Amino acid sequence: MTNLTHPARHLLDNLDGFRIEIDEAQQRADIVLDRPPLNVVSMPQRDQLRCAFEALDAHDAVRVIVLRAAGEHFSSGGDIKGFLEASPETVSKLAWNIAAPARCGKPVIAAGRGYCFGVGFEISLACDFRIATETTRYALPEQKLGQIPGSGGSARLQKMVGITRTKDIVMRSRRITGQQAVDWGIATECVADADLEKTTDALVAELVQFAPLAQRTAKKLLNDTEDATLATAIELEGHAYSRLRSSEDFREGVTAFHAKRKPAFKGV
Repeated sequence: MTNLTHPARHLLDNLDGFRIEIDEAQQRADIVLDRPPLNVVSMPQRDQLRCAFEALDAHDAVRVIVLRAAGEHFSSGGDIKGFLEASPETVSKLAWNIAAPARCGKPVIAAGRGYCFGVGFEISLACDFRIATETTRYALPEQKLGQIPGSGGSARLQKMVGITRTKDIVMRSRRITGQQAVDWGIATECVADADLEKTTDALVAELVQFAPLAQRTAKKLLNDTEDATLATAIELEGHAYSRLRSSEDFREGVTAFHAKRKPAFKGV
């Protein structure tokens, strides 16, 4: 943890309910939810998770970030009592913290088995890739508490699956399986429970082979044009393409292609 920097570095000194593992050889960082048995996410933990993503985004040795959990469940959701104790101003900012994976320029993978409820589902939706297993159950159960999802869950879900399926999940507090999440376009892949780590490792290994600048550009472009018209999206894509045209990584990619060798990307 000592090699992470952040303007609010003090928030990372005593992590609440999770840990950070950095493997520089694999160019990978893992944020591991670790509050057994259900990995309930506390109110202070939300701000710490935001800082962790921001610090890892600035870490030069990290190319891919994995959000995963210890134990049989990704997370059963947030600390219910904490919502009543928090001020309305604090609660209104919950979505900003949980959106940290989306703002992060690097690829973020959410790998989860078992319960993935409430804020656990919402932060997964803010990631770029979601790997589920045969035991995964996604849900936004806030209606059972007389509430609605408050960390971006219903909004992100509606963008992915449309209003009809989102109402089915949100208004009925319905649980959906990992395979159904894949079928609906929520999850990237559903694997056997025993294969979650292996599948995650393989995706990390694949992603780190690409040019860092191109990956960051692709992620930002896709996020920024999600609500854009087709004409606007094509225009922005063209500008992003032209900027990458002058990058050293693009020149290296073209050179390596013609030389029939593996490119050595440097992120510039």
